Amino acid sequence: MAWLVTKYLITAGVVVLISEIAKRSDRLGGFIGALPIVTFLALIWLHLEKQPESKVANHAWYTLWYVIPTLPMFAAFPSLQARIGFWPTMLASVLITVACFGLFALLVRRFGIELL
Repeated sequence: MAWLVTKYLITAGVVVLISEIAKRSDRLGGFIGALPIVTFLALIWLHLEKQPESKVANHAWYTLWYVIPTLPMFAAFPSLQARIGFWPTMLASVLITVACFGLFALLVRRFGIELL
């Protein structure tokens, strides 16, 4: 149980740190937020928990494919927020991401990559 609490605290601390940096610098906050910090933490946790190398490698592999369909959301967010506000933009971002992911999963299935 202590290990789980430690993982929560470190992971939450990283997210809070990034948001605090973003308050002071949009560019630096965006840069740090774009780094695969959460993925690195997940890979570290999997490794420290003695998961098989294949599980750790698969996590990195699928993360690559899951990141790509999220990119349109980041492009749409600034213009949507200016027009419809923050919370509707968050909902639209989720819908955009889900739609892009579904279309992307169908596309890469043709190349033998199963995401769903």
